[in-house]
Amino acid sequence: MAPSQTGHSIIPLSLRPFYAAIKMHFFDQIEAFRAFLAATRSAGHVGLVPTMGALHAGHLSLIQAARTDCATVVASVFVNPTQFNNPEDLAKYPRTLEQDLAMLADAGCDAVIAPSVNAMYPTPSRVNIRWNGLDDILEGQFRPGHFSGVSLVVAKLFNLVRPDIAYFGQKDFQQFKIISRLTDELMFDIQLRCVETVREPDGLAMSSRNLRLNPVQRQEAVVFFRALQQARQEILQGRKSIQDIRKLIAGNFSAARGTLLEYLELADRENLTLIDRVEAQTPAILLIAGYVGEVRLIDNLFV
Repeated sequence: MAPSQTGHSIIPLSLRPFYAAIKMHFFDQIEAFRAFLAATRSAGHVGLVPTMGALHAGHLSLIQAARTDCATVVASVFVNPTQFNNPEDLAKYPRTLEQDLAMLADAGCDAVIAPSVNAMYPTPSRVNIRWNGLDDILEGQFRPGHFSGVSLVVAKLFNLVRPDIAYFGQKDFQQFKIISRLTDELMFDIQLRCVETVREPDGLAMSSRNLRLNPVQRQEAVVFFRALQQARQEILQGRKSIQDIRKLIAGNFSAARGTLLEYLELADRENLTLIDRVEAQTPAILLIAGYVGEVRLIDNLFV
């Protein structure tokens, strides 16, 4: 890999030793990044891992998957304002760029693009992307406009990077299905990969938002994974509908201090149509969301 390079004209003094120490290309200027991609594309497949930073082992599993498939692995680090329907949530989202870069370099990432908001949105966006109901259920019901913002920024990143393969985590499964439709509708010549959720030893899905949990909240947060496990067991035994299961696990959240269940749903894995029971041969998925204190968490399990 070539020595570290940057598309930033002025590097903060505190970061200069860091950039010199890692062998990974870093860019926050789009034109410099495009020039890098033009020079390296002939080497083979380009893989893209889009992130909002505050990285953890789940993100690194995407880098590792891309490293297996691709000659050049690119990650984006961009906290996208258009997908936040809550300004306070945007303000509190963890930003740990220096740590993120070190983790990406260790994981074998070749280049990182971390553009400014002004670079990604030179003027306020007027684009509103709708998905015919897929963005009105589950996350879309509780976060209006979220998937329009996700679709817009992913389309921008796809146009910027033009990857051969893009990698996403299973934890954000509804997002993955919407990006799949986006790829089809806009005829991006890109393969998509959905990588299994990485979990803590107690089962909690790794998430950047976990950094906002205090020690007590962190212990209580495992209620989400345990609820999914219990729901899956009930479904596989064929005893209850999702409505009955929802009532059954409500007590778990009453017992877990400071937690709130927002939804627990069962859906067809192929199209995310909400269903009451699993029929024979139906690939299904359980999806859950809620709060621990002020921190909103999501998770899912295949059935």
